[in-house]
This record gives sequence, C-alpha cells and structure tokens, in this order.
Amino acid sequence: MIFDTHIHLNEPRLLEKIDFYLKEAKENGIDKFLCVGWDYESSKKAFELADKYDEIYAAIAIMPTEHKSFNDKNFNKLEDLLKISNKIIAIGETGLDYYREKETEIKEKQKDMFIRHIELANKYDLPVSIHCRDSIQDTFNILKTHPVKEKGVMHCYSGSLEMAKEFIKLGYKIAFGGVLTFKNSITTKQVLTSISIDDVVLETDAPYLAPMPYRGKLNEPKYIKNIAIFASHLLNMDLNVFENKIYKNSLRIFHVERNEDKN
Repeated sequence: MIFDTHIHLNEPRLLEKIDFYLKEAKENGIDKFLCVGWDYESSKKAFELADKYDEIYAAIAIMPTEHKSFNDKNFNKLEDLLKISNKIIAIGETGLDYYREKETEIKEKQKDMFIRHIELANKYDLPVSIHCRDSIQDTFNILKTHPVKEKGVMHCYSGSLEMAKEFIKLGYKIAFGGVLTFKNSITTKQVLTSISIDDVVLETDAPYLAPMPYRGKLNEPKYIKNIAIFASHLLNMDLNVFENKIYKNSLRIFHVERNEDKN
C-alpha cells in the first residue's frame, strides 16, 4: 500500500474526475491521500473531500505564495475548520518561498505567516507540511527557534544532503516525488540514497511535477507507483518491502491511527 503524503485533489483538473482518479489509484495500491490546501478556499475543499471520502485526509493552510490573501479573517476561518473535523491531520502547506519574492517586506510577512501556522499546529497537536523554495536557511532557523511539537514533512525537498540531515535531526521526514525521477536531479537522488529509509515518505504533488516518463504532463494520482518503483530500484530494495516501510513512516508522522480512533 502507498500513502500519498502531498496531493492537490482539490485542484480543478483532478477534482473534475476525482472518482476516476481514485479508482485508478486504488487499483495501483494507493489507499491514502493527504489533500493539501494552499489558501482558505482550497483548504475548505480539502476538508470537504476528506469528509466525503474515507481514503482522503486534509491539510489546511495559506501557503507563502498566497501572502496577499493572508489576513486574520481567513486565518481564523482555517481554525474554524479544525474545530469540526478529525480528518484534518496536518497544517500545510506552509513555509517560505523566495523564488519570486525578493522584497524584504514580503519575506518578513511570509515568516510571520509561517510562525502563526506553527502556533496553530501546536495548538491542535498536528504536524506540518512544509513548502521551502529558495529559503532553506530561513526555514530551518524558524523550525529550530519555533519547534513544531508533532514535527512533519519537508515537502518536495530540493536542498542539500547536509541540510536534509539537519531537518531530520529536528524530527522531520523528507518527501520525494516526481522530481526524483528527473535526469538532472542528482542531489535529490543523493539525499534519498544517503539517509535512513526511516526518514523517507513519498508524494506526487499532483497535478504538478509528474514523474518520468510523464514529465510536463498532468500528474495523476496513480503515478506515485512510478516514483515508488524508481526509488526502490535506486535503493536496491524489494518494492514490497520499500512500500511497506514508507507506508508505516507516513502513518506514523501524520498520526493517522490516532485520528481514526477519534472518529
């Protein structure tokens, strides 16, 4: 079985055929999904999908690139969702993104957003799904000075092996997706093969970042199987052994059994 720890089933291109995509995924052994929000409306949709489908869980947040929509009203509405659902199992995606944002004022707002999301995660004893782009040192510094009690996952990790080890020391899992299969992803492959399998989870980030040979096309939920096969070959591990280990890692970091017991 496979747990896709970061997917946007709430994105219109997947949402319009969600039953078809879920059926295909199930046929490929994918039986759990963390549907991740990027603003209030997408977080609300993730919450609604989690409420409707047994195999879907939700993560809610206003991600750093959506800083223009971040205000007390929207942030408070996120917390309102937490009060009525046990299937919201993470805060995310949150973090920092400096890829296009170069202004100090915007970077400072993103840091404030990140810290407030961490505080929300700690209030409800939830892990976080962390978006980190061109901002790895600031992301690490905030996680070190504002610890997340239940830790979380470094989504779509693209940093160095050295920094991966530092995040692991803080208690975070490293998530690998379609980028791992790209020919030029040398550092990503190095990270996977150099850390413990105990610190690894898988994701698609669908509908984005489809793995080879589908790069540049719509990323479908079932394609996480391609990522699992590629990763297991890279590690010289039996596919079933690899999938079983990754599945347990994912259940553990997101406390899925704990949340199911509440329902």
